[in-house]
Amino acid sequence: MQVYLVGGAVRDRLLGRPVKERDWVVVGARPEDLERLGYQPVGREFPVFLHPKTHEEYALARLERKVAPGYRGFSTEFSPTVTLEEDLRRRDLTINAMAEDAGGAIVDPYGGRRDLEARVLRHVSDAFVEDPVRVLRVARFAARYASLGFSVAPDTLRLMQRMSVSGELDALVPERVWQETDRALGEERPEVFFETLRACGALAVIFPEVAALYGVPQPAKWHPEIDTGVHVMLALRWAADAGLSVPARFAVLTHDLGKARTAPEHWPSHHGHEEAGVALVEALCARLRVPNACRELAVLSARFHAQVHRAEQLRASTVLKLLEATDALRRPERFEDFLRACEADARGRAGLQGQPYPQADYLRRARSAAAAAALSESEREGLSGAAIGERLRAKRLEAIGGLP
Repeated sequence: MQVYLVGGAVRDRLLGRPVKERDWVVVGARPEDLERLGYQPVGREFPVFLHPKTHEEYALARLERKVAPGYRGFSTEFSPTVTLEEDLRRRDLTINAMAEDAGGAIVDPYGGRRDLEARVLRHVSDAFVEDPVRVLRVARFAARYASLGFSVAPDTLRLMQRMSVSGELDALVPERVWQETDRALGEERPEVFFETLRACGALAVIFPEVAALYGVPQPAKWHPEIDTGVHVMLALRWAADAGLSVPARFAVLTHDLGKARTAPEHWPSHHGHEEAGVALVEALCARLRVPNACRELAVLSARFHAQVHRAEQLRASTVLKLLEATDALRRPERFEDFLRACEADARGRAGLQGQPYPQADYLRRARSAAAAAALSESEREGLSGAAIGERLRAKRLEAIGGLP
């Protein structure tokens, strides 16, 4: 029995990046061999075990054969005769198909180290096309390592294009699409995930609402980049650089979906795109089973981002309605995410990323003023039920109106 460290731990150590988790492959063993040593079986489709002390995952070396569409359509073969090289060959990218033996020597049968040095994301074999999740994974790795200069190899991109037009991506299940998207949104360069999907034709299949934004013009006076799709990617880049949360980044991605619904004869204006976008956001979230935290923030950002941009020109009563509609008083953390998403929209414009955005600070002060407003005992005297609420609302309105 030989044990090898494999995959991301080897890759990231060679890149000088922190190793977050370690996976192991066991060659020359049977399930009962590991169980005798105290390993706990956890794999449902193939033998995976947890180490009795470290609880890290140890998988028996295995082969896979495509038997049906989709990423679940594989039969798995495992036996003591499966070699390490055979196990590594079933992996997606060469940089993920390296192993390290007990002595620290790197086993690299498919050129992963070479591709690390060349900053290339390259498929291991043509079996890459058998698993549609790999399109998403390559795009996610492109987002993770873009700042290091990585790009997708042309021949790998061609395979991804073939998969996009073949219908193979239709077999993706919503949970797996969201899992990869969620992780990609948290990467250093999340916009590269969507740009890579667009380059291979997968964006129109998986995120048609986002793909539809490309080619839709906006007024050059406000958007020097003009193209709405380009604007959204600039905004997402700013959101990541500013450290926004994943729900806020998702809200940035989807805030302008309604602009794709504007009739071309009305371009480059987009009156009413906010409310038009809400239905598209809801549809996308329902299709991909997006968690409520992301969905709720995305809906608020789509519906109200234009109001936030005009915050300093709004009447106090409109500001209070905005605070109420966003539940800002009871959910200040989500309101902060909402304001940051709106700021990303404002700053995600070519050459205007450094422009001040005082609207967010004004609304923070308005929220604080409204939250601090309270009724004294004498003010409550003689009031009950709805009358107390009306009086409190009037006091909040007065507090907002008194802001400089």
